[in-house]
Amino acid sequence: MNQPDSDANTNNSTSAGQWSEHESLVEAARMLTDSRRIVVLTGAGISTDSRIPDYRGPNGVWTKNPKAEKSATIQNYMADPEVRRMAWRTRLDSPVWAAEPNPGHRALLGLERQRKLQLLITQNVDGLHHAAGSDPQKIVEVHGTVREVQCLACDYRADMQVALDRVRAGEEDPGCPNCGGLLKSATISFGQSLIQDDLSRAGEAAESCDLILAVGTTLGVYPIANVVPMAKRGGAGVVIVNGSPTEMDDLADLVVRGSISDVLPVMIEGP
Repeated sequence: MNQPDSDANTNNSTSAGQWSEHESLVEAARMLTDSRRIVVLTGAGISTDSRIPDYRGPNGVWTKNPKAEKSATIQNYMADPEVRRMAWRTRLDSPVWAAEPNPGHRALLGLERQRKLQLLITQNVDGLHHAAGSDPQKIVEVHGTVREVQCLACDYRADMQVALDRVRAGEEDPGCPNCGGLLKSATISFGQSLIQDDLSRAGEAAESCDLILAVGTTLGVYPIANVVPMAKRGGAGVVIVNGSPTEMDDLADLVVRGSISDVLPVMIEGP
């Protein structure tokens, strides 16, 4: 495993309470400036300012509608036509279609311009990193994307709007146009395996980076949350940016609290 390029990433773990907001931003900017190989891990918190609710927060999709979580389990989705019909109705009205990238998404482009971004791993399925202009070759959507539809029986895959147009035309549970199989969003549901190539790519990047930046994630979703301790063991610095405590704050060299849309541009572009 590679060691950090500079003493910016030595283990001087600092709790959020020891820094003022300004001091935290200055220190975070310094750590990013001194790093050369940065891995970013994003979660739902980076997209809430784009008016996409998270799942389990106070205003989360599943908090407000527990039945919606049922459709996120592949066994329920495949076995129950009513679950699928509800899922298609929900997709029609998803806030994703009107969402635009916010300053947090766009700030990460700065790391690409500086040629420091090794990999952008996202737990989100909203496609907003792509919409913001991030290099698709540097993005790993570990939980898939809601912007495409796939068949569960064959290799058919298409833009989600193709299927949604059929729903709008009256099909409550559209089938695959190739084989008649079940269609669903190209997301990873509970009960489905993650893509091993994506996990391998994320793990390799974490082991070779000199800083990992976790943004808008509680770091409680596994196995992808493991990239943070993997990076730490490899000697990388750990910076966590989130509006509330995470499960790995004690592992961080620096924790920054605040609105991601406000603090991330300052961290990357400088205070």
